[in-house]
Amino acid sequence: MALPAVALPKLQALEKRVEEIIGQLSEPEVAVDPNKTRPLAKEKGVLDRTVEPFREWRTLCDRLKEAQAMLGDPDMGALAQEEVAELEPKILQLEKRLLDRLLVDDIEGDPDSAIVEIRAGTGGDEAALFAMDLFHMYRRYCEGRGWKIEMLDISDTGLGGLREVVFNVQGPDAFRRLRFESGGHRVQRVPETETQGRIHTSMATVAVLPEVEEVDIEIDPNDLIVDTMRAGGPGGQKVNKIESAVRITHKPSGIVVKCQDDKSQHRNRATAMRILRARLYEQQQQERDRKRAQERKSQIGSGDRNERVRTYNFPQSRCTDHRIGLTVHNLAAIMTGQIDEMLDALSDADREERLKRL
Repeated sequence: MALPAVALPKLQALEKRVEEIIGQLSEPEVAVDPNKTRPLAKEKGVLDRTVEPFREWRTLCDRLKEAQAMLGDPDMGALAQEEVAELEPKILQLEKRLLDRLLVDDIEGDPDSAIVEIRAGTGGDEAALFAMDLFHMYRRYCEGRGWKIEMLDISDTGLGGLREVVFNVQGPDAFRRLRFESGGHRVQRVPETETQGRIHTSMATVAVLPEVEEVDIEIDPNDLIVDTMRAGGPGGQKVNKIESAVRITHKPSGIVVKCQDDKSQHRNRATAMRILRARLYEQQQQERDRKRAQERKSQIGSGDRNERVRTYNFPQSRCTDHRIGLTVHNLAAIMTGQIDEMLDALSDADREERLKRL
């Protein structure tokens, strides 16, 4: 892979913008004003995620040209060949990374924070057990990458399953990496309670939302209906006596968010507002995507919760992603969080689709 010609001017423009910001930050009247330095520093931090690998790519390309020029040298040819073999895969990975950053135009601010929602679908208790399995799968994946997980809301069945769980993931490119998981996940297996060995099919839905700051989504307090109630589930007398649970209804959109995971009503309200902002942002993105429907014919990255994106077949130890037709016959590893092969393939397919539109 090589960077397409149209990519270079874009990358050079981003590099120029970083240099402009550095110049602005050094101006005395800007340096002493936090209201001016804060947005500039934030913009630079986002741009650096692209500009720094671009500069590294350019340096490695120069080294590669020098090494290739020495391949015919009788004394240095062998060393040059080793350097070429070392540099080419590094350059390829940087090119993929740069294209990802240029092509994913619907991730504003490049959030390193994602809100993940998992809900049991059709299938009763088995669907709830599958929702729990998916949660453990993502938790192990995030832990393996050193990402931080923060629980926002959870509702269990009391039988080892989950009705729903909402959690925040923080780590480099967390949303960019996990966004392909949005959609319907189907499981085919024999439940433990099945006495005749019949395979049951159940569903769970996953939504991965970019977490956005208050400045990104403005919410009019007059548009909110805030209800408080006693938290349900285990927790002792204190939980039952204090109205710590919060439900927020956003009247214009009809979105309802509830949170009862914390004993503090104030913290539950703050958490509910975080989830509400993420859902409103997703709604805005979906509206924008609908306007681009003619351009976006691929399912990759659509984030439609209703579409069946993946099937987990336990009797055959098979996991199939229907968007790209990829089947992996190592389901046990998948369920322990080893999903990079799936995510890499989805990222590659998404990149190719976007390149066609570039």
